[in-house]
Amino acid sequence: MARPKVRITHAEEFSAAHRLYSPHLSEAENKALYGPCFHHHGHNYRVEVTVQGPVDAQTGMVMNLNDLMDIMRTEIWEHVDHKHLNEEVPFLQGIIPTAENLAIVFWQRVQACQDRLGSGRLYCVRVVESRDNFVDYYGETA
Repeated sequence: MARPKVRITHAEEFSAAHRLYSPHLSEAENKALYGPCFHHHGHNYRVEVTVQGPVDAQTGMVMNLNDLMDIMRTEIWEHVDHKHLNEEVPFLQGIIPTAENLAIVFWQRVQACQDRLGSGRLYCVRVVESRDNFVDYYGETA
């Protein structure tokens, strides 16, 4: 009998500044498209990473949440907390730091650590930009 799959999630918060600006648009087009977010400003972000997999019979866990916490802190948090996302984060260079793009890049960084996820598989990365706005990314196969 197949073991049921369970989803576990760990969340981390960070504060960062950014500016939404596309080099493919004029300044007027950028201002019209991004509104107040065209200017430098900041957010208190929340990133949630969900891993799905079978519960191990010996440990009772999909994976150790401390390991997921460590992955998130070393692959994401240490690079973005109290930084300007456009200017100070090498893996975001050339990327418009929208919540959508952050979710995709954070997925890629966690996915690169798949060998540390045990029998679990990355299921979702959620980036919460504000109380009212968040993005979910399920990878390319979703």
